[in-house]
Amino acid sequence: MRRLMLSIPVLALSAATAFAQAPAAKTAAKPAAAAQAAAGAKAPLVEFEMMTWPEVKAALEAGKTTALVYTGGTEQRGPQNVNGGHTLMGREIVKRIALKLGNAIALPVLPYTPNNASATLPGTIGLTPEILGVVLERISEEAIKTGFKNVILMGDHGGGQPTTYAEVAKKLDAKYAPQGIHVYFCDEVYAKAQGDFEDWLVKNGYPRSSHAGIPDTSTMLYLGGDKGWVRKELIPTAEGDPVPPRGAPGQGRGRGPADPNAPPRKNNGISGDARRSSAALGKQAFDIKIDYAVKQIQGFLASQPKATAQQ
Repeated sequence: MRRLMLSIPVLALSAATAFAQAPAAKTAAKPAAAAQAAAGAKAPLVEFEMMTWPEVKAALEAGKTTALVYTGGTEQRGPQNVNGGHTLMGREIVKRIALKLGNAIALPVLPYTPNNASATLPGTIGLTPEILGVVLERISEEAIKTGFKNVILMGDHGGGQPTTYAEVAKKLDAKYAPQGIHVYFCDEVYAKAQGDFEDWLVKNGYPRSSHAGIPDTSTMLYLGGDKGWVRKELIPTAEGDPVPPRGAPGQGRGRGPADPNAPPRKNNGISGDARRSSAALGKQAFDIKIDYAVKQIQGFLASQPKATAQQ
């Protein structure tokens, strides 16, 4: 009995610990909604669209003066995942970031980002980078008029990153910094988090994947596996075109020179192999994104002159 009690695992792990240890891939992780409900505590309001204007005004006066502008996207995600995956994940990610920061409000997630529609894989509706730039600039300036002192641009889709987001942030920060108002581009929530998690997967024996592969499918299982975000019955066959190591010849996806020895393309919208996806891996990927974003945003705010920094 004593040995049994000593063997009870620790349930709360940080994102850094998740990297260091093998994931409980065979253990079902609680969906995010169920985990939050189990916590019992009512989370504070941090979603702009779910607040009334007096609630927004009170939040601003209480110090929640950082606006989080998060973009999702409408894009095919393989046969097993719904097309709105970027937006659905984005809503949960930005809400958790706002809660963890404690001084932020998440604006409505933009469901369109740079991409191109396709009749072959009809699940994508996209913008151009130029249109996205205009939209991001308008949203940011509207947030500033509303009373926010810091605006953070970030997204769940690679289209437009980093150029469009970085250029808008640089332009607006230069315009408003003399007033003590700042606009930043938080790139680590997507590029760094995705890259580091992919490296971790490969190091631990998982197949390399990107679009609609293990990271996407697992995160959608964790956040919305009980909401119909993933066609779970299709995961056992969710294998797509192989993803070569970084810098190696392409496998026919049109990114870099094609490998003449590569097998014929499956062309099912998956880049990699999603068959080993799990809610446990999804929680790990989700926690890493939150951790990276919060640390980077806190760094932005800490670097401001004391007279204008928003705590």
